[in-house]
Amino acid sequence: MKLSLPRIATLVATFTALILAIAKVIVGFMSGSVAVIASALDSILDMAVSIFNNIALKISESSPNSKYSYGKGKIEGLAALFEGLIITGSGVFIIYEAVRKILQKETISNFDISIYVMIFSIIVTAALVSFLLYVYKKTNNIVIKSDALHYKTDLVVNASVLVSLIIVKFTGLYWIDYVLSIAIGIYIIKEASEIIKEGFEILLDAALDFETIEKIKEILKKEPLVLDYHCLRTRKAGIRNFVDVHLVMTPDMKLKLAHSIVENVEEKIRNIDKNKKWIINIHADPYDDSLVNKMQEECD
Repeated sequence: MKLSLPRIATLVATFTALILAIAKVIVGFMSGSVAVIASALDSILDMAVSIFNNIALKISESSPNSKYSYGKGKIEGLAALFEGLIITGSGVFIIYEAVRKILQKETISNFDISIYVMIFSIIVTAALVSFLLYVYKKTNNIVIKSDALHYKTDLVVNASVLVSLIIVKFTGLYWIDYVLSIAIGIYIIKEASEIIKEGFEILLDAALDFETIEKIKEILKKEPLVLDYHCLRTRKAGIRNFVDVHLVMTPDMKLKLAHSIVENVEEKIRNIDKNKKWIINIHADPYDDSLVNKMQEECD
């Protein structure tokens, strides 16, 4: 089975994160630098995220069937929740280790190898970000975009660790390493909360982004022979965007013409983002029945 470009990108990211994690773990424990160990844990989490992204993409790209008639796009929400919880735990662990070393007044050794591994990490991560951004431009896949943004933040973390190691080497102020580790731990927890939030939004059928909804509204407003619209609802699941809407047309319009209008609207909505699969359900009304249904929680 041929892999899609986004899935190839997640595999490259996984392999890259694995190499960086191994190098950082070895050097981190050799030197005793909590900042390097924290960066190693971050790389391990990067690897886990990329693995989950690959699995999520594989499942979400699968075609709907009789049992899962709307597809399996919500698996991305479940993966995000799981990833977020793991990342939160790692952030807490990093903070704990930093506080423990501060209290026990532990020092750092082997500065040179620690500095070299962080320089190597920055170069490799920068190359990976460039590749992921290239894939995103080719595919417009939101999962790859998120992965690229995630690894961009890693560049900041790696650069911070490198700066702290250089400062500690020439000043002997070991607390800088530990304070930075606590900052990285807090930063990781913050990032995890965003991932958890996104996971919940997918599972709770959050609407499409504001810009896309506005484009849909503009299409409906400009469509000839459509008098009005109501009950516009949207959601997303994986690579699929779902749109439901009621269109108001003249009562004496022939079915063939109404069908042609509906197909035209569907085509224009699909052209908003051709890289997405659109599931569009349009209900034609001879009058605005939103007033009749306004006491109901859902549009019929």
